[in-house]
Amino acid sequence: MDSMSDWVGKTQTVEDFVAPWPARALIATLDEPDPEPGMGDPLPPLWHWLHFLEAAPASKIGPDGHGERGEFLPPISLPRRMWAGSRFVFEDQPLRIGDTARRISEIKSIEPKTGSTGAMVFVTVKHTLSGPKGTALVEEQDIVYREAAKPGETAREPKPAPIDATVTKTVVPDPVLLFRFSALTFNGHRIHYDQPYVTGTEGYPGLIVHGPLLGLLQIELARRSNPGKAPTTFEFRALSPLYAGVPFTVAARREADGAVTTWIANAKGGLAQQGKATFR
Repeated sequence: MDSMSDWVGKTQTVEDFVAPWPARALIATLDEPDPEPGMGDPLPPLWHWLHFLEAAPASKIGPDGHGERGEFLPPISLPRRMWAGSRFVFEDQPLRIGDTARRISEIKSIEPKTGSTGAMVFVTVKHTLSGPKGTALVEEQDIVYREAAKPGETAREPKPAPIDATVTKTVVPDPVLLFRFSALTFNGHRIHYDQPYVTGTEGYPGLIVHGPLLGLLQIELARRSNPGKAPTTFEFRALSPLYAGVPFTVAARREADGAVTTWIANAKGGLAQQGKATFR
């Protein structure tokens, strides 16, 4: 880990054109009755994930389907990787379809920890996204690397989710939904589509629902329950995995100060992911 400290502060800059097709495809994937977006329309929160996509050459893909580590992200040897959470600040000038935009990414911290399943390393990456009018949003993304699964290892039961939601939505995450979201975000991580790999190599009981897909569903429910308002901040944190074929509930609760607390409950009522949004 001493050598990993050299990676803190490393930056990467990517430019992209905010095309209309990815937004149209995500509307179809989420099965929402939204009008077809056109040039000049603002991107809803978190839909920037459809752009600035990593495209590692086939010869430089690691065994988990991600690009090999050691380019921008540090060469951490722990084999299992998950998106642990994100925090966002939205400016009052969102990216719009038709914009030429820029993302500057910076490795903010690398922290080794020890958990119930062994060694872990948390890497936090700060992304600053800008359009023609300046900064549109800032995201801090947490990535966790974990040891390989041990024989007989079982996940702990999550704590109960709240039961006082203002609004809820039930989702059945079939493999097609997972595949389409992986395709839209050019995410080759095999835990989302390769059943033999995720069960035999990584030791999970089934295909895993993407953490960012869950975060996207959370902010979608929050913003749709607050029509006419724009988000100022949003955060989410993954607590326990969800699997293809097993329904889950996206929930939100309006607070007295106007904020929205949001969470994901698994089929047994366990807390899988939690978050909070504020609006202007």
